[in-house]
Amino acid sequence: MAQTLSEIESDKAPGRLDRYRARWPWFDHVMKAGSRYQTNNGDYFGAGITYFSVFALFPLAMLAFSVMGFVLASHPDMLNQIEHHIETSVSKDFSETVTKLIRQAVGARGTVGIVGLVGGVWAGLGWVANVRAALTKMWDSDTPKQNIVRSKLADLVALFGLGLAMLVFAGITAVGSSPLTRELFEDAGLGHAPGLHLVVTVVTLVVTVFGAWVLFTYVIARMPRVPFPWHHAIRAGLMTAVVFVIFTQVATLVIGKTLRGPAGATFGPILGIMLFVYFTSRIVLFATAWAATDPRNQQFVIPRAPDPVVISPVVREERAGSVLTGIAAFAAGVSAALLLRRRR
Repeated sequence: MAQTLSEIESDKAPGRLDRYRARWPWFDHVMKAGSRYQTNNGDYFGAGITYFSVFALFPLAMLAFSVMGFVLASHPDMLNQIEHHIETSVSKDFSETVTKLIRQAVGARGTVGIVGLVGGVWAGLGWVANVRAALTKMWDSDTPKQNIVRSKLADLVALFGLGLAMLVFAGITAVGSSPLTRELFEDAGLGHAPGLHLVVTVVTLVVTVFGAWVLFTYVIARMPRVPFPWHHAIRAGLMTAVVFVIFTQVATLVIGKTLRGPAGATFGPILGIMLFVYFTSRIVLFATAWAATDPRNQQFVIPRAPDPVVISPVVREERAGSVLTGIAAFAAGVSAALLLRRRR
């Protein structure tokens, strides 16, 4: 049955989602970012970043134990206090075992530190290389080829910059969450002002968002292997910072309730770290896809080279029957021409 004109027009009419995308550019941008994230396997790369992050924790833990060993070796009183606290908290046999392990760890602080430092650099370079590869994938852009030496040097610089950005974030967050804010209000004579607790909470959240903004702007602008101006990543960094702070507040409540049980106390810390890294990685990957689909940044995308064209010769085999048919048709044509000529 033929469709009427109204039915044809209704088939060609845009859907509700298309109308929303045409009406609101910001919504269209979010949909493009989500499509880029899904097309380029954002969840898969988030899981990969989580694996390499957990793997990199072991040499960092060794390095931390080494630093603690040097601190305890230079402060014998602190070591004695720790041993005394262990002896008064657990049984005698167990306290002797723990104390012996602490003494051995302090004695082997140099070796543990060297192994942890070398392992940390090696694991850190592998981690940052995989993180940069995942973030670059969100751009769907070709990248200039580099030799392995220049690539590792670039990864080392990126890792060093990321470390500085994380230190800035930690410092800003520590200042915002410390009692300093309340002390400043008390020095200004506002210590007993109504709503002071709410004001301090809001100031702490704002400072935390600002520190996260600095960190994630650096990650989005400098970690991918697609060079573009850092100020084009400011909005994506702010969006990431707000979502990250909300996520950390919710995760703190959920993980706090999970750790109360015996199973949570046993497996909760490592599961909490893995979930935290996984969801944080997904947030950053989506924000990178959002920055990559920003119309202002399209000029920095390097189009991928098309796949090479393969020209394959095609050899056709003629069957014997086809050849004989052609010969017979040719002979029939010649015979017909001769007969027509004789009649003339």
